[in-house]
Amino acid sequence: MDLSEAVTEYPGYELVWNDEFNYEGAPHDFRWHLQYKPILGWGWANDEKQHYTTRRDNSYVSDGTLKIVAKRESYSYNGTNKQFTSARLNSKFDMKYGRIDVRAKLPSKGGTWPAIWTLGTNINELGNYHGSTDGNVGWPRCGEIDIMEQRGYNKHEILGTFHWGETQSPYNYGSYGETRSTSQLGISNVTTNFHLYSLVWSSTELKIYVDNKFLVSLSNSATVPFDNPHYLLLNVAMGGTLGGNIPGSFDEDVMEIDYVRFYQ
Repeated sequence: MDLSEAVTEYPGYELVWNDEFNYEGAPHDFRWHLQYKPILGWGWANDEKQHYTTRRDNSYVSDGTLKIVAKRESYSYNGTNKQFTSARLNSKFDMKYGRIDVRAKLPSKGGTWPAIWTLGTNINELGNYHGSTDGNVGWPRCGEIDIMEQRGYNKHEILGTFHWGETQSPYNYGSYGETRSTSQLGISNVTTNFHLYSLVWSSTELKIYVDNKFLVSLSNSATVPFDNPHYLLLNVAMGGTLGGNIPGSFDEDVMEIDYVRFYQ
């Protein structure tokens, strides 16, 4: 654990894993895995336009924050050339039930699609850290919790969403989420200020908050796969389903993470 900052305490919870990013250089290898292999072979899902890399150009720690940098540049991986790069981090820690806090400042430029989210460790996704150590059910049966997403064409809204495959045949896909503007949440600009994005997860309910203000919830039950360990992902995609059109003037933009904390 990195205990170099005063850590928020919550009744009934204990801090079990964290990164305060009070160091310099690459994200600590014993905490984070940089996922760079395209999950579709040639690219990423949702028609995203970037390659993810392990380079310091796209992810580094300085001045107390993690920077995830999306850039316009020609970059080839495994014979496929794309015009944008970024980074996608997997936490090497996973857990079932508890609270996750991520304090972040989001990118402001059009075309950027930042996300703070989780996947069930049993996904066995190509190139992820956990592999098949906890199963091999794939997406969406692993479950996905989008604690924070931001569209590329509206930087004044926050999305919180749950995705899943039902646990019983015919394993239908399910999704539920809410979108709230900064004014609806009563918070300041999310691209110029840091805000706290949180998941509170129990055997009966999942709740997402921004600055401890309620965004969305989902009842937990035997029909949805949220009774298995999940790991955290931090990334900035370019274009795609939520990123939308990337302006010709785009050069680069950054999501900054002040800290990540897991409680149980």
